[in-house]
Amino acid sequence: MLKREAMLKHLRKTIPVIAPSMLKCDFGDLRQEVELLNQAQFPLLHLDVMDGHFVPNLSYGPMVIRSLRKQTDTPFDAHLMISVPARYLPDYLDAGCEAITFHLEAVPDPADLLANIRGNDVVAGLAINPETPIEAAEPWLDQCDLLLVMSVNPGFGGQAFMPQVLSKVRRARELAGERLIISMDGGIGEQTIADCSAAGTDLFVAGSSVFDESDYGQAERKLVELASDARNLAEESA
Repeated sequence: MLKREAMLKHLRKTIPVIAPSMLKCDFGDLRQEVELLNQAQFPLLHLDVMDGHFVPNLSYGPMVIRSLRKQTDTPFDAHLMISVPARYLPDYLDAGCEAITFHLEAVPDPADLLANIRGNDVVAGLAINPETPIEAAEPWLDQCDLLLVMSVNPGFGGQAFMPQVLSKVRRARELAGERLIISMDGGIGEQTIADCSAAGTDLFVAGSSVFDESDYGQAERKLVELASDARNLAEESA
């Protein structure tokens, strides 16, 4: 399990990072899915945790993540779409998550929880929903390792990408510079990843655009290519 600084180094050297959203995998054959993801050598797995309260759906929790941890060395980012993340933080630390991301909407004053996560040598992420303005997160950017910008409403798969959130990425990059890892979750695929990358996104949570493909590795390479080309073009034009 990578400690915080090693994890941050791993992510930064891998940009653009494609992180499969495990919400979209085939849970009826989870072992085979993990084997295919291992073969594709993704740099990160995104674990969507939903409590049926903060978001209307339920998914899985630390028991499933602990089981996954035994099957792969790929780092985990647990995306806690739950109402009281501080209460359950020890469970996700024990499950072996290298990054833990929670929502500003659930914890309007996130300083203590961000510090607690970082104090446990884990990457600390803060997520904001599409309707939450970037100004609400600005006071906490220097305390985050990762900012997750939701480009769909959390809790449901298969939603359409909301392009209006790209302005949040640009603003966060302007304020925090290259130190902050900016992630995007929702509707990421071949038609949207270039715009996200050009705006400054580093990490892309991909669901259907990976799991609906027959070759996960080929899907990742295509997304990386599109994101890299868009970022290079944006930097050349700046």
